[in-house]
Amino acid sequence: MKMSSGLNRFTLVAAPLLLALSACATPFNANVSRYQRELPAPAGQTFAVVAEDPRDDGGLEFANYAALVAAQLQKVGYVPGNAQTADLIVRFDYGVDKGRDKLRTTGFSDPYWGGWYGPGWGGWGRPGFYGRRPWGYGWYDPFFGGPGHQEVDVVTVYTSGIDMKIDRRADGKRLFEGKAEAASTSNRLPYLVPNLVEAMFTDFPGHNGETVRISVAPEKKK
Repeated sequence: MKMSSGLNRFTLVAAPLLLALSACATPFNANVSRYQRELPAPAGQTFAVVAEDPRDDGGLEFANYAALVAAQLQKVGYVPGNAQTADLIVRFDYGVDKGRDKLRTTGFSDPYWGGWYGPGWGGWGRPGFYGRRPWGYGWYDPFFGGPGHQEVDVVTVYTSGIDMKIDRRADGKRLFEGKAEAASTSNRLPYLVPNLVEAMFTDFPGHNGETVRISVAPEKKK
């Protein structure tokens, strides 16, 4: 079971902030880091998506997200296969933490369009976050406002991420590593993971060692 189980802990205590968030169709933004070495251009190679965590093997939730990854790989030209014979083994993992209640002043700069790459970003796997594995990345928290603000609200911020590795089955050589992460006020994996997968495959496979910010459509609210 992933660490997002349970009720959505999206918590706001001030009506002005609630109205601001519900009225603004803010895009989902993810920071994506990709590394590659000898990843072959699509030319009929087969692939199989497998769980990085053995506990996900056979799970319906993992199968749903693995299908999203497979669809993206097919879109760029690779061919579905099985784990016993596929040319490429794609290892996939995902998660979201339990959230942190943050104080945020009104009049803040938009956390999705300013200050995302602050000091300390990119600390993948740092301890101190919840769940079976540390989905906390140590970045500057964009949900804090700057100086000169007057009113203070409380918002619960969740850190989510996916991890994808591609190995050559014949010799086990690692050909690609990619990570996508996001901070948002949603902890719903059915919303988060598809967006993170979409971000991962934007301009795939990307430039080796480059970290980029990818924007995708915002979550639809009823």
